[in-house]
Amino acid sequence: MRQLSLNATSAGTIRLVRRHAVRLGLDVSHFRGKRRWSDAQLKLAVSQAQSWDEVLDDLGLVINGGGMRTHLRSHAIRLGLDFGHLETDAEPLDEPLALKPHLKHLREAGAFIAAAWFTYCGSSVLFPIEPAIYDLVVSMQDRLCRIQVKTTTHYSKNGWLISVGRRPYSIRKDKPLVPYDPDVIDYFFIVDGDLNMYLIPSRVIAGRVSILLRTYVRYIVGNAGGLFGPDAPKGHAQASA
Repeated sequence: MRQLSLNATSAGTIRLVRRHAVRLGLDVSHFRGKRRWSDAQLKLAVSQAQSWDEVLDDLGLVINGGGMRTHLRSHAIRLGLDFGHLETDAEPLDEPLALKPHLKHLREAGAFIAAAWFTYCGSSVLFPIEPAIYDLVVSMQDRLCRIQVKTTTHYSKNGWLISVGRRPYSIRKDKPLVPYDPDVIDYFFIVDGDLNMYLIPSRVIAGRVSILLRTYVRYIVGNAGGLFGPDAPKGHAQASA
């Protein structure tokens, strides 16, 4: 850049010069920048080494030095190098991941399950940027509705029991729950431990802080059991285990 009397700190100009170098088929593998090793040295080290630690050692780098291994790996990817023989401990990419949903994560997943259902219904979903008394804002029937999402894994002898109350802000957690104001919340979206999804108007349960869901089966809008796969266990069995 300096030899061409160009601004060596201009990212846009550097990209332009790099594109011209590629167009002309110029070899720039010897360019190191602030590196102490070149692309050619990395290619040779990767081809001859049996581990990333050997690559680091061959290039004269500190084996446990920060993110150098990640940096080298990223550079090798950009160069299109084959380094599979360096990652013998890595899990094969074609093997299934050992991930399995569990009800203990239902509370964290609740809002996303609700958002996915509303989106699948063709509604636009907004997440409040700042903490709000509602969890979602959803466009339904040409109006915006405020949705409070609740989940439960509490299976009583009479069925799924869920808290639909809240604790006022700035009050200790040992204080009793108070009902949601139906003028502030339009609907409750509830997911029980069997992954049944309910959409209940707030005025239907106004004044209550807990409800037994079996009395609201008419408000079930679907089931998210497919998230558990074909062998999904019964939620109440998993919850009581």
